[in-house]
Amino acid sequence: MKLSVVINTKNAEKTLEASLKSVKFADEIIVVDMMSTDDTVKIAKKFTTSIFAHDDVGYVEPARNFAISKAMSDWILILDADEEVPQELAKVIKGILKSDEKGQATADCYYVPRRNMIFGKWIEKTGWWPDHVLRLFKKGHVEWSDQIHSIPITSGKVHELSAVKEIAIIHHNFQHVDQYIDRMNKYSSIQAEEISNAEDLELDSKFIFRKFASELLSRLFAQRGINDGSHGLSLSLLQAISEASVAMKVWDEKGFPETNREQEEELMEEISQFKKELAYWIADWHVENNVGVNKLLWQVRRKLYI
Repeated sequence: MKLSVVINTKNAEKTLEASLKSVKFADEIIVVDMMSTDDTVKIAKKFTTSIFAHDDVGYVEPARNFAISKAMSDWILILDADEEVPQELAKVIKGILKSDEKGQATADCYYVPRRNMIFGKWIEKTGWWPDHVLRLFKKGHVEWSDQIHSIPITSGKVHELSAVKEIAIIHHNFQHVDQYIDRMNKYSSIQAEEISNAEDLELDSKFIFRKFASELLSRLFAQRGINDGSHGLSLSLLQAISEASVAMKVWDEKGFPETNREQEEELMEEISQFKKELAYWIADWHVENNVGVNKLLWQVRRKLYI
């Protein structure tokens, strides 16, 4: 069985060469470029002649299916221009293709773990690991929606590779805070437009605050961002702000509707609920990090949300 690697690009000159070098074992490399203005295409030409242009629509999903349609092999590996395939993962992929030749492949589609390198560190908590992504599949078994951050549609058997760092895609994600903020601003505008067009939402301050609060508590505590130190705190806050910014931009799209007295009272109830949940998670952290009598006291406080 043969393998095609498909990479969508847009001004990726800083990371593309390492990405392409990591997949030299593939039978075919397809690069679909969205009107880069740097040396992206020049770098791609050092590794493949299969380079195609696609309109720059601001995000990758609309170009995914176009890129996949250009692949000629039995199997396809999707890779972003800021990602690399480690040697151990390459061995796993080759093993899957050999198994398929013998009619023994476990699945038609594979979710692969991904190590996100953010602000100079591999983020192991905060909801960023194991970050399984659908990347390896037989041609004809996966289709992407044009919607941003959409979940691809699969057919056939689906398998998730084990969350082992040695076989995880290495993702050179945000290297600086301003990168995160720039992308957040762009993507939140796209998401807000989609939500505004598709949903009849009750747009009030409670809706905006809930988006921020639920994301912050989830990232910082439930997904243990607190254990990632300053990285976890920063990413939890940034992600919470991202969710709130989508909500606020929907509010903007709807013409900034006013909040009435009843909605103000609902907001206060929402903030009070946040206060209780925050108390629970603070107590939960102390339970995990104490022993003896102190642990018992914090268990009581966790149960009482105080």
